[in-house]
Amino acid sequence: MFDRLRNWFRPTETRSSGTGYTAQVMAARDSYITGGRGVAELTGTVQSCVSLWEGAFAVADVAGTDLLSRHTMAMIARSIALRGEAVLLITDLGLVAATDWDVTTRDGNPRAYRLSIPEAGGGRTITALAAEVLHPRIGADPVAPWLGTSPLRRASLTAAMLHAVEAALAETFENAPLGSLIVPLPDSGADDMATLRAAFRGRRGSTLVIEGVAQATAAGMNPTIGQKPDQLSPDLSRSMTAETLGAARDSIAMAYGVLPLMLNRASTGPAIREGQRHLATWALQPIAELLAEEATAKLGGEVRIDTLRPLQAFDAGGRARALSAIIGAMAQAKEAGLHPAAASEAFKLVDWKGQE
Repeated sequence: MFDRLRNWFRPTETRSSGTGYTAQVMAARDSYITGGRGVAELTGTVQSCVSLWEGAFAVADVAGTDLLSRHTMAMIARSIALRGEAVLLITDLGLVAATDWDVTTRDGNPRAYRLSIPEAGGGRTITALAAEVLHPRIGADPVAPWLGTSPLRRASLTAAMLHAVEAALAETFENAPLGSLIVPLPDSGADDMATLRAAFRGRRGSTLVIEGVAQATAAGMNPTIGQKPDQLSPDLSRSMTAETLGAARDSIAMAYGVLPLMLNRASTGPAIREGQRHLATWALQPIAELLAEEATAKLGGEVRIDTLRPLQAFDAGGRARALSAIIGAMAQAKEAGLHPAAASEAFKLVDWKGQE
């Protein structure tokens, strides 16, 4: 009876649900930690793709601000490629990149930052409002829209496989007895065999092991006939190492917007130009538009960033022919006495829009 009354008056215990604040913080922190760095960053494939992004942003046309210098643009591109985001403090002298940061949000939008600014004699920490910080990001997760995710984070399985294959190959070429042989020789004294083995020890590509052969007792028998040196080099073709490495490399390149044909040594000029056009159109220019939108909102003026013209990411011959046809059409419209408004409507029919 008293136990039942005690249960009635016991206060209700409140616990957080699976989608509560604690779960969101843990998910956001996990996304930040796992997306910040990855082992595949050390591979040549990733660094090649990052260099393409860095070079494209360094030569991009920037209009509307002097803060986005070529050095700053290259640094932003590298940070976005490896971390999925870049955080820069807006100061009177320019943009200062932050090495680490904490952010507070409201409605999923950043409100204030605590930034770690690098210095030669040791870093310093400052607090800044969201309007004082330039924070472009890509691959934002709905769980943490204030954080960006890098292409490696979004392709973590392929990135891990690429690193594993390259690490295995590095260990193989470092430790495997490449080019070493086992040579069968007739038996001799123990001291002579030890001297021979010591003479070849540690010399990669030479004879490392000498195998003794027992002498036959029958007259005229030579036990070394029909024997040949045995290779100690591992046969990597059976493990399909080249195919696995190529598939992982192509997948990582596609994650960065680089067509695999650009990594093929048999590709010709037209194929490289198509890959360059694809990289600029579908990977770099959208990121440049995101950065331009962020800079327009934070720097107080309209900012435009163009990566297509500097990279020549268009068909020069086709564009010249199109320009010639447009000029001819305009001349014919003028000779026919067509009103400019009517000509403008005709251009709209073919989805032509000039730059303002």
